[in-house]
Amino acid sequence: MWNQIYNPLGNATLSTIAAAIPVVTLLVLIASGKVKAHIAAIIAVILTNLIAIFVFTMPAGMSIRASLLGIVAGFFPIGWIVLNVIFLYQITVATGQFELLKRTVGGVTEDRRLQLLLIAFSFGAFFEGASGFGTPVAITGSVLIGLGFSPLAASGLSLIANTAPVAYGALGTPIQGLASVTGLDPYILGAMVGRQLPVFSLIVPFWVVWAFAGWRGMKDVWPAILVTGLTFAIPQFVISNYINPWIVDIGASLISMGCLILFLRVWQPKQLWLSPALRGRDESAATMTAPKPMDKTELTQGELWSALLPWIVVCVVMLIWGNGAFKTWANSIFTWNYPVPDLHNMINKVPPVAAKPTPEGAVFAFTYLSFTGTGMLIAAIISGFLAGFSPARMIGEYGRTIKLCAISLITISAMLAIGTLTRLSGVDATLGLAFAATGVLYPFFGTLLGWLGVALTGSDTASNILFGNLQKITSEQLGLSSVLMGAANSSGGVMGKMIDAQSIVVASTATNWYGHEGTILRFVFKHSIALACLVGLLVMLQAYVYPFTAMVLK
Repeated sequence: MWNQIYNPLGNATLSTIAAAIPVVTLLVLIASGKVKAHIAAIIAVILTNLIAIFVFTMPAGMSIRASLLGIVAGFFPIGWIVLNVIFLYQITVATGQFELLKRTVGGVTEDRRLQLLLIAFSFGAFFEGASGFGTPVAITGSVLIGLGFSPLAASGLSLIANTAPVAYGALGTPIQGLASVTGLDPYILGAMVGRQLPVFSLIVPFWVVWAFAGWRGMKDVWPAILVTGLTFAIPQFVISNYINPWIVDIGASLISMGCLILFLRVWQPKQLWLSPALRGRDESAATMTAPKPMDKTELTQGELWSALLPWIVVCVVMLIWGNGAFKTWANSIFTWNYPVPDLHNMINKVPPVAAKPTPEGAVFAFTYLSFTGTGMLIAAIISGFLAGFSPARMIGEYGRTIKLCAISLITISAMLAIGTLTRLSGVDATLGLAFAATGVLYPFFGTLLGWLGVALTGSDTASNILFGNLQKITSEQLGLSSVLMGAANSSGGVMGKMIDAQSIVVASTATNWYGHEGTILRFVFKHSIALACLVGLLVMLQAYVYPFTAMVLK
């Protein structure tokens, strides 16, 4: 057995600096734009191994095994989702169904700002609730690029929009993960998150349109933004507090989409915003070809169903794949668990990160049928057959998709190797303890701890599992509500999703703008920091100014 060490240098500041080196290096290399994302990720993997072995004293064999586990876990399930989402997109383009979808969305509104609300925010929230794990950014990014948005607008705005629903993503999986490590009731945790995030569900639609079109562009469509935000935020609060945390995103997104579409039948902006690029500097606009004029001929009933059919199939399949009963059945038969030798249960997480020495599991769970990516592949195959694709043509299209995504898949796997190794070596816990030492400011910095966790791991679920118990222990020592700070970890984490390197690679792949991850990161970083700080301020108010909002949940 090897016990994690959180202060290997005997000085908390120096140990924290050492722990931060791999992640800071990764982000700096990507943001520089001079190093390709896959090269930056490989450099960061090597650096993380060196830090883990020579600073945190992790045995070299364990460090290498943890990296290999992360590489495999990077492809299954994350890379598997991206590959099959892009495959579905390629099929809809090849069959002409995507062109019909563009005309369908254009029939609702030609205004780019309103298309963002409909696709990036509401439609993306549905897929976050149904499957999570990169699916919404992959789908909305590919749809927006197909609708004619610039690559930077399509990728960056998809990342910003995919924030408000993340804490309830994949049918409440982040909440369940938080409950599993804290021992707190998931219904109470979900309700507390539902007293934090609705504020940002109202803010984020305004923020996305402002980031795209500027203040004036946002001001001209404020009624539609308000409808979108309110009809998402109110159901999000009601469902999370009075029903359950599992169906929050699905319910809120469907209500929001329906209300926005109905509202746009009676209201349209006085002046349409047709520019596909970000207002201000958008270097990706120069890479765009002149868009073809959209055919404004009204779609027949058959064409409408043809346009929507692949996405209806995806929605149905994702709802089945996200269902707990289906997962339980599938994982009882179609699964292969591989405990990594000399790694699984051979590492102890110790106080103060855990209440007592707790073995860290290291099992590669190859639940091949219940993977979200498998559901997406099945949806793509069904859609292809319904569109008249032959098996040979479908195989050929899949081969082209693999070629298109190959480097992105390598990058995603390397990102997960970093996340897995930092978790098992205790490097990320050292960073977490630095946030936990902030005393009276802990509600603010504890929220940013959740942000850091998602930025490191790419998953709100993983961040909750990583730091949930630390939040509970620290909050109890400071006399704060453990429910409040557990929920703050999840709520703050959603704002880290947009700068997580893995999500940025997913976005660049979906928009066919691979190699420009640094530009995307530089664009979204300031938005991520600002929104995370706003969540932290809200939690500070809940902790000290309006404690009644958390008191009933203690």
